[in-house]
Amino acid sequence: MRTLVIGGTSGIGLEVARARAARGDEVVLTGRDPERSAEVAESVEGDVAGVAVDLNDTHGLADALAGVGTVDRLVIAAIERDHNSIADYDVDRATKLAVLKLVGYAEVIHTLLPRMNDESSVVLFGGRAKDRPYPGSITVSTVNGGVVGLVTALALEMAPIRVNALHPGIVGDSPFWSGKPADVLDGYVSRTPTRRLASMDDVVDGVNFLLENRGVNATNLYIDGGWLVT
Repeated sequence: MRTLVIGGTSGIGLEVARARAARGDEVVLTGRDPERSAEVAESVEGDVAGVAVDLNDTHGLADALAGVGTVDRLVIAAIERDHNSIADYDVDRATKLAVLKLVGYAEVIHTLLPRMNDESSVVLFGGRAKDRPYPGSITVSTVNGGVVGLVTALALEMAPIRVNALHPGIVGDSPFWSGKPADVLDGYVSRTPTRRLASMDDVVDGVNFLLENRGVNATNLYIDGGWLVT
């Protein structure tokens, strides 16, 4: 089985790639930089290759993915962190993120669709900012909401291939959050019903569930410890 992880050179994407390789999958992971993609792939135990893919280079995605063969499992975890308020709106940053996450995600799937089969499955990454916005999340909240619509449309058009999305909350041991001050993280923990933040292992478990459970389709899975009920 071949798993392709778009955005697999760091963070949660890398943990997904490691987990899939540990299951025995042939894994292809991608990042923007060809040298780093190859270096990270070399560091992961198993049958792992690295490919350079830039989701903002939408017209170049077909060429970038030309060497990837059949795809049984596709995970698109690539993200771009953005702080963009409506009072101080940066059109260039907003456009970059919108293209990456909506047009780029869709073009990757368009490119790979002929290489999938009826048993293939796809997981896209959104995020909780669509439901719990914060100052500066204008673009992040917008594109993560767009992922929900994208999943619904893809599941209809790609049937019987399954398409789902995973929306993480605050992932406490991720590279982005683990360096935050303890009092900041404690504040989030206190507002989380499980009294613990989601972990990267929790997210990887969620990805594997969506990839493998054949009864789950057009679903948005939230990994946040029930944060939204508080």
